Amino acid sequence: MVRGNDRADIFPDDEDKRKFLQKLEELIVDSGSQVFAWTLMSNHAHILFKSGKKGISTVMRRLLTWYAIYFNRRHNRTGHLFENRYKSILCEEDQYLLELVRYIHLNPVRAGIIRTLDELDQYSWGGHSVLVGSIEMDWMDTRYVLAHFDNTLSAARKKYRFFIADGLHLGHRPELTGGGLVRSKGGWSQVMALRRRGEQESSDERILGHSEFVESILREAEEREIRQLRIKRAGKAITDIIEEECLHRSISPKELQSGSRRRNVSEARAVIAFRSIEEQGITTAEIARSLGVATSTISRAIARGEKLKNG
Repeated sequence: MVRGNDRADIFPDDEDKRKFLQKLEELIVDSGSQVFAWTLMSNHAHILFKSGKKGISTVMRRLLTWYAIYFNRRHNRTGHLFENRYKSILCEEDQYLLELVRYIHLNPVRAGIIRTLDELDQYSWGGHSVLVGSIEMDWMDTRYVLAHFDNTLSAARKKYRFFIADGLHLGHRPELTGGGLVRSKGGWSQVMALRRRGEQESSDERILGHSEFVESILREAEEREIRQLRIKRAGKAITDIIEEECLHRSISPKELQSGSRRRNVSEARAVIAFRSIEEQGITTAEIARSLGVATSTISRAIARGEKLKNG
């Protein structure tokens, strides 16, 4: 989920939506990810996908960095476009996949933009129209979702549409949008029943799933964090990356931090910024301090550095 800064519009017109989807398609294909549901609203977007080998953070960072630069140039503006970082929730697939597909695709109905199912079938800015066959988008994994309804395409689409119709009256879903425990147990009434019985359940705001699923994910995350910390301790600091790139380009670290706009120097900054965040997860503030530039310029430097490094 991503929202405009101060809830401002991030998709003022259809051209912006088309550009966002074009970049999303490129990144989804490149990363080997699968998109199951999506909706673009005027000031926010929802995307449900299973990340590929490059992970969700790489896809979302590249998508939002590119779009913010594109948007600011097209609309002649400066400053942050998005409200902080994107928000992600890890979901237990077996239990919540179809409910999330329906919830995301009914977003325009809850907002009053769409009033009937027939209108939703033709709505260009959500994945529902792709699932029912009104619009073609090869990068969206419709087969995986429709296979949950039937083995034949026509029957699956019909049953899927009935499933969506059954949810038209549901409105906001606290079991999908509330706190971690609220979501896991299906609403506040179940949470209150647990408390009356004095029972404890594992929950986390970042995870949508049952207690056992939450516990397994947290254990895995903790183990991964420990491994990453060991790698980081044994790996390069930003000073090592700076030294390598300066040596490679025959410039001095002092010149790098001098504010020089010489092409070779600015390219070095961009590659250092990209490598620092990609290889070591160094914060943008730390990168900015080390390069002697403003933090606000780092996102653009990372995008440029990625092109220079990989292209």
